[in-house]
Amino acid sequence: MRKRPKSQFLFCDRWFDRHWIVRNMEAFQDLIVVILCLSLFSVMLMQLWSIFMALTQQLDYKLVTAKILFILILVELFRLLMIYLQEHSIAVGVAVEVTIVSVLREVVVHGALEISWIQGASICALLLILGALLIVCAKTPHMDCISANTKSCPNVYIESNQLQKEQEFDRSASIQKRR
Repeated sequence: MRKRPKSQFLFCDRWFDRHWIVRNMEAFQDLIVVILCLSLFSVMLMQLWSIFMALTQQLDYKLVTAKILFILILVELFRLLMIYLQEHSIAVGVAVEVTIVSVLREVVVHGALEISWIQGASICALLLILGALLIVCAKTPHMDCISANTKSCPNVYIESNQLQKEQEFDRSASIQKRR
């Protein structure tokens, strides 16, 4: 008995091209990320302008410091979006860095002396956990980097090149032994 072709009677394969849908959805997602990048860039420019205006008027150190830290957070978020556009995955290390700077910004804005001891202990615990997560992210190679095996992942690229050279050397040695 002859088997029917797999996609002959399946509704989704006859009416929908899944690959085309996925490609278009990825392009649309990239467009959204580009719009977010442009929006972040414009917010950074507006914040820089407000810092320059704050410097010309009566100087409030707490306000200027909070605005500078906010710009640093925006820069890190911009970098996170750029990494996403390049690799199509979120860089957890960069996200943890953004979170650490955000927590420290809130401490600077509200003042360390104005925070209750429970909030202070919670912030310390959160910073310790984020620091540990940052160390783990730094020690663990990125999964996309491992699977891509490109020059942007030097450890894996060098190891694979060394392995490839050793294999070529073994092949040439076995060819010479046969002669």
